[in-house]
Amino acid sequence: MLEEIGLSYSLFLLLALLAVAIIAYFLGCFNGAVIVSKYILRDDVRRHGSGNAGLTNFYRTFGGPLTFVVILTDVLKAVAAVLIGACAAGLPAISSTDPAMTAMAFRYWAGLFCLLGHMFPCMFHFKGGKGILSGGVIAIMLNWQVALVVWGGFLILTVLTRYVSLGSCWAGASFPFATWFAFHNWVLTVLAIVIGGLILWQHRGNIVRLVHGNENKFSFHRKKES
Repeated sequence: MLEEIGLSYSLFLLLALLAVAIIAYFLGCFNGAVIVSKYILRDDVRRHGSGNAGLTNFYRTFGGPLTFVVILTDVLKAVAAVLIGACAAGLPAISSTDPAMTAMAFRYWAGLFCLLGHMFPCMFHFKGGKGILSGGVIAIMLNWQVALVVWGGFLILTVLTRYVSLGSCWAGASFPFATWFAFHNWVLTVLAIVIGGLILWQHRGNIVRLVHGNENKFSFHRKKES
């Protein structure tokens, strides 16, 4: 009888994780920069600048008030994904000796798949953004200490150097360390390593340009293409 209960719990837990992963991934696929540029401006942002479907490239290419639509889209999908993860962890069938840590694990899990959807959206030929805005929102939804480390370093480096990519690399690299110091939990830290690793991988081209000194600096004046 106990073995059957254990099997039922494991199966339900697996199904819950799978459902959260699928929902969070498809939420992440709603890429604000691609949707606004392709279907409102009729000019895909991925054909301009760095070719990235992110906020920075959208602002540099188009600018204007529609930038706020991009921000709102990427913020809301991250918030929704993490909340869905938290709600799934609260289902009666998912009992735990540490409910708070279980809920946090589900939040990290949902955040991971939301970022995967943002970076590799199936509806946009798996060519999405680099996950900084959505990732930053996810950090805020997870823990204020983690968010402080990630956002603090990002803002300081970006303001001082005007390299958004440098601040973004800090965010990705610091995320696992901030998670460990905040929770001292290996499951959360492994999830954080995957999330931070994805962000660094998406910025590999920026890292090369930073090393060679030819990375573009951020400016509030958008660039005009010739």
